[in-house]
Amino acid sequence: MTENLLLKVENLKQYFPIKGGFLGRTVNHVKAVDDISFSIRKGETVSVVGESGCGKSTTGRAILRLDEPTAGGVEFEGRDVLGMSAKEMRKMRSEMQIIFQDPYASLNPRKTVRQTLNEAMEIQNVVPKKERNARIIELMETVGLQKHQVDRFPHEFSGGQRQRVGIARALSVNPKLIICDEAVSALDVSIQAQVLNLLKRLQREMGLTYLFIAHDLGVVRHISDRIIVMYLGKIVEMGDTKSIFENPQHPYTKALLSAIPIANPKKKSERIFLRGDVPSPIDPPTGCRFHTRCPFATDKCREEVPVLEEKDEIYKDKHSVACHYALDIQQGKHQPKYNMTDVRKNLDDEGTDNKSKEKEIENV
Repeated sequence: MTENLLLKVENLKQYFPIKGGFLGRTVNHVKAVDDISFSIRKGETVSVVGESGCGKSTTGRAILRLDEPTAGGVEFEGRDVLGMSAKEMRKMRSEMQIIFQDPYASLNPRKTVRQTLNEAMEIQNVVPKKERNARIIELMETVGLQKHQVDRFPHEFSGGQRQRVGIARALSVNPKLIICDEAVSALDVSIQAQVLNLLKRLQREMGLTYLFIAHDLGVVRHISDRIIVMYLGKIVEMGDTKSIFENPQHPYTKALLSAIPIANPKKKSERIFLRGDVPSPIDPPTGCRFHTRCPFATDKCREEVPVLEEKDEIYKDKHSVACHYALDIQQGKHQPKYNMTDVRKNLDDEGTDNKSKEKEIENV
């Protein structure tokens, strides 16, 4: 595995300072990403999922140094990314590219597709000048666009077509790793499927590696080799796609999976509801950060930070979870404090009024 390793992230932290007072001093920090570690092998797709604000997009930006990480390490093919100079980092960015969520905002509205793609190749100097036009036409056809569209501006394309232009721009510098930051979340469902199929085809043909950032587990199921589940800046579960979907260990992962719509009307599924709101990353809870919403939480969860480790007896060496009671929950030895599939009834029993109920119920 070591020789096949492309990206290694160790104890990565990304804190954003909060200024206050007359002198504008730092009074606190937003702990967007707080001490996470993972790796990606060449040619695989690793997806990072979780609610909005969990730190998944910040992780991608920190890896590329679009935001300078507060602490930790990032290695790409054994090279220390965080220790590189500005000149070295510019060259490195030809090997690590990003596809942004908004396909319109990420493109210069005053430049045609030809100008956009040419600019990327010129900055990185990856294609000789006389060969660039031919390369641009090749890229257009590769991502499913017509060559006569090359001199159009972004506003002349649909959302799905604009995202294809974004993909072409990422490919124009011959990268090894592409970070897809919510790359399909702004698209219609049918267009999502087309773009996902395009990404899978490009991976097969070019040997690309993806870090796929999304909030929809239903989407990542069809593209991922492994999945990382984040909550409030921490990794709570990590494993290959099959193990995550067939045997989720963390209560938060189970809640996310229960929210995936099932097309078969004959197949029944129970939706898991979580109480309360997501805590602030400025002042996260002590111990396990999920304990304020977890129906299985105890005093131990409030006091001790769980270690991300293998606890899955079915998928050994392929699945890690940060939960004190993962095995006990799986074996039925640790029961929830309330019925997670019927929070509304539970709140009735506690005498909560109807208006308060709707505020207390948080659908994942």
